[in-house]
Amino acid sequence: MKLLHPSPARRRTLRTIICAGLAFIHPGIAGDDVPPAAMLAGRWREGLDPARYWVSEKLDGVRACWDGRRLRFRSGRSIPAPGWFVAALPDVPLDGELWLGRGRFEALSGLVRREAVDEAGWRSVRYMVFDTPGGAGTFGERLVRLQRIVEGAELPWLQVVPQFRVADAASLAATLDTVLAAGGEGLMLHRADAHWDNGRSEALLKLTPFLDAEARVVGHLPGRGKYAKVVGALEVERPDGRRFRIGTGLSDADRRNPPPVGSEVTYRYRELTGGGLPRFPVFVRVRELP
Repeated sequence: MKLLHPSPARRRTLRTIICAGLAFIHPGIAGDDVPPAAMLAGRWREGLDPARYWVSEKLDGVRACWDGRRLRFRSGRSIPAPGWFVAALPDVPLDGELWLGRGRFEALSGLVRREAVDEAGWRSVRYMVFDTPGGAGTFGERLVRLQRIVEGAELPWLQVVPQFRVADAASLAATLDTVLAAGGEGLMLHRADAHWDNGRSEALLKLTPFLDAEARVVGHLPGRGKYAKVVGALEVERPDGRRFRIGTGLSDADRRNPPPVGSEVTYRYRELTGGGLPRFPVFVRVRELP
């Protein structure tokens, strides 16, 4: 009988799946190069019943996964947090956002990127958790356990993201308006009866006044006029291989030191053109943190 050997790409995929599962069986067993298992959000659609969901504000923070031993970025790399910040965290998996407050993502991003830990800066960071990865039961049941875990930890920087219910679509729209008026990004909706699942899930949805997506930087285009000596736009490629340019949303610092070729960036847009490309894309940030 002829044995079939999986391709290198297939072997990498299998290794990721196995290590992600082992991370819950024995915290810390997965390597730094393996992204932690995480539930990823889809997009809210009209016609869904918001009364079936727990609702929370979409925080403008840095996703952080705690496996009971290490705090990691979505990429799998360890977050260089102070020892006191992680030493007292519960020995159970947690998923959440590092957060400084509304409109402070850039300051937070700079803080968590530093290899030399800024102890004073981290005193203002909160770890806002919203789930227990791999936990049993529905989201409503996991939420009750999560609240007990956080209350038992008694750490001022460890908090549960406030969750609430709305009655109908009109209440949801009013809530979104209130959050946006206060400087928030939007809402997250987690179906109350949903069990935890690794990867993109229809049980976790985001509601924002814009669309967002990711693309890979493949080139830097020179600027003109006042941007003659810096980058004018990024040439990016979507997962389907189609390319377009992003020139809006780049700060002066971004233009002087643009996201490197090969990096993933997040951009926002309102709609797609007739040709299927994003209309008026706006740069938001580099997606992957080190």
